[in-house]
Amino acid sequence: MPDKNTEKSPELLFSTAEEKEIILAIGEAENLTSGEIRLHISREADKDALEKTKAVFNELRMHQTKERNAVLIHLSLGSRSFAIYGDEGINQKVEENFWEKTKDKMQEFFIKGQMKEGLINGILDVGERLKKHFPYQSDDRNELPDEISYGE
Repeated sequence: MPDKNTEKSPELLFSTAEEKEIILAIGEAENLTSGEIRLHISREADKDALEKTKAVFNELRMHQTKERNAVLIHLSLGSRSFAIYGDEGINQKVEENFWEKTKDKMQEFFIKGQMKEGLINGILDVGERLKKHFPYQSDDRNELPDEISYGE
């Protein structure tokens, strides 16, 4: 019988164990900041990765956080692209190209075929970068699920 922790379903990129590692990274990153971080993976090709990411952000109702400080990392398998989108509370406090360094770090891993490592490093970097503008508060509550969402 196959091991459920290492078995990958044909439509998914990660094994159950790898998904758990990514979800743990989201929790670790969120322990640095009051910001909320989600990962969405889609299979279809997107003409414009950032526009698709904004649409998914809205579909997931990520704009409903108290401080408007949610971040979505969207990976499009079909177009082999990804984007990072932060809500307006973040965009009001940071420079225009705030996510470029994070994207560059992730891209280095992706080029080597290290998808899980790229996502984990990117997620942890998002938490570290948000910490400056949105530090973790003792009364912070998790406003969005730390799960990975999947779509077309």
